[in-house]
Parts: sequence; C-alpha cells; structure tokens
Amino acid sequence: MQCPKCKSVTLLDGALDDKFAVKYCQECKGTWIPADEYEAWASRQPYNPGVPDLKSKTLNVNFVQSPFDTKAALCPECRRYLSRAKVNLTTPFYVERCMQCRGIWCDYGEWDILEKLGLHTTIEELFSNEWQAKTREQKFSEQERRATIDKLGSDVAAQVFALAEVLEKHPNGDFGVAYLMRRVAVNIQPADVRRNE
Repeated sequence: MQCPKCKSVTLLDGALDDKFAVKYCQECKGTWIPADEYEAWASRQPYNPGVPDLKSKTLNVNFVQSPFDTKAALCPECRRYLSRAKVNLTTPFYVERCMQCRGIWCDYGEWDILEKLGLHTTIEELFSNEWQAKTREQKFSEQERRATIDKLGSDVAAQVFALAEVLEKHPNGDFGVAYLMRRVAVNIQPADVRRNE
C-alpha cells in the first residue's frame, strides 16, 4: 500500500494514539485510517456532533499546515481520488476520505487538531453539505465582525455587538433595529449632498 501523497513510499503499520491500527508514511508523516478500524472505534465514542464556534479560543490552535495538504491524492486501498472536506480555522486544512472504501487520510498534525476540536469522532459529518454550509456561515460571520471592528474601532464595535445580542433576544428587537436605521440614515448623507448644502 503506497502513500497517497509521496506516491512511491510504502505505508507502514502503526497505531494512532493506541486507539486503533493505522498505516503511516515515514516520509510525510501522514496517516491512513482504514474505515473498519475507525468506524469500530468511533461507534464506541460518545456522540458529539456540531460545528466548532469560530469565535472560540479553541480555534486559535498552533497549527502549521502540511505542505502536502494541497496535493490531490488517490486512495491507497482502491485507487480512487480522495474527496476533501475543508476545516476552516485560522490556518485551514483539508481532511481527505475515500467515498468508496471510506478510509480517511490525515496529513501530519491534522488528527491532533481534529481531536482538539472534538471532530475526530464524527469525521463523516465534515463531508456533509450541512456541516460545510455551517462552517461557511460562521467564517462569513467572523469576517463581518473583523470588518466592523476595522471600520468602527474596537470600543464602538463592542457596543454594537452587545446591542445586537440584546436586540436579537428581545421580542421587539426589530423595532430597535428600525429605529437605529432611521436615526443613522438621517444623520449620514452622501458626500455630494453635503457639498451642495
């Protein structure tokens, strides 16, 4: 069985954190997790689905992406292309899986990050449309927060975020949002209108 990333290097027998048997590459340090080994182990773990909160400090992990992460790869068992699921962190990476034999490939360090995030027991969910849509939504939300801080400054942005949370939970929060929109729109005029006054 050859390494899907190094191509000509034979995978060796090993164990992943004494949890289950795997194959690993001595060159790139990647790990092939056979489906039967992973699924038997995962079935004994408590079920904990979900997308990690991108605002969580848990995601500020010290992770250096493997240089092999961007390489397309063939399954070492059935030679089909491995599907890729993106994990959106500060340093994003891809987990790869064969959709035929269901084996999993983790480049060096990726399993440790999945474990830290609590995603190692539900890897199949990373490949679902629902999970990927949620991670994209959270990534957009985080980008929007950063843009708000850049435009308003951290003090005003913090007040905006706090008020947004209050209005979001209030039964008449939409009235508060409408009031703010009217109030701000009246005081902010386009530059060409101000020049003509």
